[in-house]
Amino acid sequence: MTRADGRRADELRPLDVQPDFLEQPHGSVLYAQGRTVVLCTATVEEDVPRWLRGQGKGWMTAEYAMLPASTGERTPRAVSRGRPDGRTVEIQRLVGRSLRAVCDFKALGSRTLWLDCDVLQADGGTRCAAITGAYIAAFRALDRFGLAKALRGSVAAVSVGIVDGEPLLDLDYSEDSRADTDMNVVLTGDGLLVEVQASAERDAFPRELLDRMLDLAARGIVELDAAQRAAADAPPLGG
Repeated sequence: MTRADGRRADELRPLDVQPDFLEQPHGSVLYAQGRTVVLCTATVEEDVPRWLRGQGKGWMTAEYAMLPASTGERTPRAVSRGRPDGRTVEIQRLVGRSLRAVCDFKALGSRTLWLDCDVLQADGGTRCAAITGAYIAAFRALDRFGLAKALRGSVAAVSVGIVDGEPLLDLDYSEDSRADTDMNVVLTGDGLLVEVQASAERDAFPRELLDRMLDLAARGIVELDAAQRAAADAPPLGG
């Protein structure tokens, strides 16, 4: 199957990864996957939540937001609505869970790593891009303070789905909006599952299709992991 943008069924959208995109954060990356663009920053705070004080271990948490015009039609900011919507809360919890899966909190010490993911432009897969980019920002921030060992491994995410009866990797919005089945897969660089979010948008699907989608996701994660490693190891800005 040839897709609208010319990709094969098992092909990721083009990646454009710019580490240290901002000067002020401890770690940052402008992460683009196709036309989806997410700015991820990481900040190390010398404090922990009250319920962790005195235990000698740290914490990691994430916030996620879509800029008002990121989808082409302006939506109000959370501060204007008085609170974030359910989708926003669910995604930022997912980002936090995903990164915590590879974090050694003892090695982090009594510190909190804040991850902020802001979607500048959305064309499908924003939560997956946020997770993949957040790892890069986290590594850059921790490495700056000699704390890279607090990350026991890498983690990335990619979407897969069934469109017109065929499993596809890394759906853009046009594919996602008409998918029969939509799934987001979070994997470590070692291929271990962190989270699988799957739903039949229309008809129920057999286990065989689930396995094929997971295989597609695993192939995509290999490429994402390579891109993450290259960005994480890039020389510091101005270095």
